[in-house]
Amino acid sequence: MTGTETTATTIAGTKRWPRRYTMVALCFGAVFVCYIDRVNISVAALAMQEEFGWSETDKGLVMSSFFIGYMLFMAPAGWIANRIGGRIVLGLAVLWWSIMTIFTPAAVFLSLPILILARIAMGLGEAAMFPSAYSIFSRWVPPSERSRAVALLLSGIPLGTLFALTTSGWIVSTYGWPSVFYIFGALGFVWTALWFFQAHDDPADDPRISHDERALLEEFAVPEGEKPPIPWRKIFSSKAVWALLINHFCSKWVFYMLLAWLPSYFRGQLGLSITSAGLYSAAPWMTMFIVGNLSGWIADGMVKRGLSLTAVRKIMQTIGLVGSAIFMLLASGVDTAGIAVLYMCGALGMAAFTWSGFVPNHLDIAPRYADVLMGITNTAGTVPGIIGVMITGWLVDTTGTFAAAFMLGAAINIVGAIVWLLFATGERVID
Repeated sequence: MTGTETTATTIAGTKRWPRRYTMVALCFGAVFVCYIDRVNISVAALAMQEEFGWSETDKGLVMSSFFIGYMLFMAPAGWIANRIGGRIVLGLAVLWWSIMTIFTPAAVFLSLPILILARIAMGLGEAAMFPSAYSIFSRWVPPSERSRAVALLLSGIPLGTLFALTTSGWIVSTYGWPSVFYIFGALGFVWTALWFFQAHDDPADDPRISHDERALLEEFAVPEGEKPPIPWRKIFSSKAVWALLINHFCSKWVFYMLLAWLPSYFRGQLGLSITSAGLYSAAPWMTMFIVGNLSGWIADGMVKRGLSLTAVRKIMQTIGLVGSAIFMLLASGVDTAGIAVLYMCGALGMAAFTWSGFVPNHLDIAPRYADVLMGITNTAGTVPGIIGVMITGWLVDTTGTFAAAFMLGAAINIVGAIVWLLFATGERVID
């Protein structure tokens, strides 16, 4: 993750690992923990449903209740991170949702309403993840490294999802379903201890940073000190902000649709076994991880060669949305598993190009308020996790196939691409 500067500073003949790399790596670790804690219940719920006699409606309430807290606290979390700094907010957030993860088995035995409240509380904690990380990135990541840093941050999503899906079943079958919550929750405690030992909001406060790296970061970083009022009117009157908000919604539609329905697609429409459906579903997420990080290197390389941030963001976002739409349309007419998994890899792989499009754009257009902006736009980006998943289920029930759902996802992608090309910018619009 380098720009024109060197990747390490030579001190007394030895190379010092840049502190900003450590900060980015720790934030990646938080996203990984975030998603293993979020996804593990999708596997554990199968055993919990059998033991407690839940209906499908009960299970659906448990699974979806997380998003209530997640959506409610997203924008406030961005404001709080902007006011007091991402270090304390992210550290307390991971600690909180880890406590709620460990509390989950107790909540299950107490009552279903208590479990739902615990899931809502867990969502409140995880809502602070990305706004807090953006608060950190606004001070620790130079513009020439933003695409790679953000791509690495987001790659914790598919990796965490894959890890949870591939290990939760074994843990549940070997040690019982409560153990998955205890083990994954404990990882959050380990991360929290490491975070508070290593992390700083301001590079100037970090005793481990080199003089050269501190000087590099001071050239662009959002200054500490007195906090000016949040310019709400300017934020909500900006075309670039609305393009970002709309694209967060559009970019997440296919993501959440496939996150929820991909195993059902391989199992129900293509007739694979449960085991095979799980394996086939894993391949697109690994593709997303690889392509997402590759896209970050490509985007930062474009910036290094002199291409404007506006051009880079528009190119990457358009490739991601239009490319994903093409693969979704191709998949709508497929009836063989081998071709289907290739198209799903293409859909999520191309979608990962948006990690270098709209995702780092918060830091481009409003670096001082990137945390606030992420809280706002990620609220819109969470809506497809609720309505998109529901509409997909309705379309599958109505039509008997996933074709209509895939076509709708493609259409939403195209709308997002058009809005982005017309109104997005990589220039700072909010000081």
